Amino acid sequence: MPVQFARREILAGMVAMTAAKAASRFAPASRFNSADASSPASQFRVSVINDEISQDFGHACEVASHEFGMGWIELRSMWKKNIVSLDEKEVAEARRIVEKYRLKVTDIASPLFKVDWPGAPKSKFSEAKSFGADFTMDQQDEVLERAMDLAKAFQTDRVRCFDFWRLEDQAPYRSAINDKLRDAAGKAAKKGIILVLENESACNTATGVEAAKVLGAVQSPAFMLNWDPGNAAASGEIPYPDGYNLLPKDRIGHCHCKDAVKKGKGYDWAPMGGGFIDWAGQFKALKRDGYHFAVSLETHWSGGGSPEECSRKSWAGMKKLLREADAL
Repeated sequence: MPVQFARREILAGMVAMTAAKAASRFAPASRFNSADASSPASQFRVSVINDEISQDFGHACEVASHEFGMGWIELRSMWKKNIVSLDEKEVAEARRIVEKYRLKVTDIASPLFKVDWPGAPKSKFSEAKSFGADFTMDQQDEVLERAMDLAKAFQTDRVRCFDFWRLEDQAPYRSAINDKLRDAAGKAAKKGIILVLENESACNTATGVEAAKVLGAVQSPAFMLNWDPGNAAASGEIPYPDGYNLLPKDRIGHCHCKDAVKKGKGYDWAPMGGGFIDWAGQFKALKRDGYHFAVSLETHWSGGGSPEECSRKSWAGMKKLLREADAL
């Protein structure tokens, strides 16, 4: 059955947003606890994906703000529901919590286009659900509209997307996929929204090499990259400097932060600073190249206990790396 989206309720709720808050949403910010009061503010939007801490959204925001000292948060799922599946009351409650903890939202980490490409062989990466998402290809236009409404409600201009589950041979379908991305970016542009395509190992754009090609093909100011060095590393690329050096720096609109280690012939996740990715070098390069959007902790590592404890340890490593790069 089609998922019912409460668009009118969300749009009505946006009226309560103040002009002052809207004007402030693009300012780089980072907040620190009392132990870090002497630390300089980062030019980055230092943040964490909320569900990497807890599905209890209030607790996740409390940890991000009060313990981690962050001023930004990325929204993906909460209360065991994907962000685009929240109902009117849940969105209102989430907005209340964000405001309570004085957090700004980096982006809506939607599952847009994390589905099989129609007419192509079924991907071996195809999943029924991804962070609580079980939408079909026919629902993707609804997902896009819903995600953009949520972006407006949470006062951000960014929506995360993908480019469909990875195909063994994407060449016969690549042009049509790019057309779909171009069309979605056109819809986003009309609403003042930017789509940020995440390079994801299970999707058709996994590395810096592939991301550079897609950015070259989809020439829209409303289409940027969510650069994820961890995902690139898990796909066999050296993300920094190799993958990063191929990217058009003015098209990077978001960045996920997680680390990786080699495990047999494959890879596994690690806490930030505990893997082989040169994150200090990556942060220095982003700073040098004038990047001022999010560096968002996406822990993924599960070797340190609970998700909250794993994120706590990974944030300690990320904080150290940011300081090594003179970016915090």
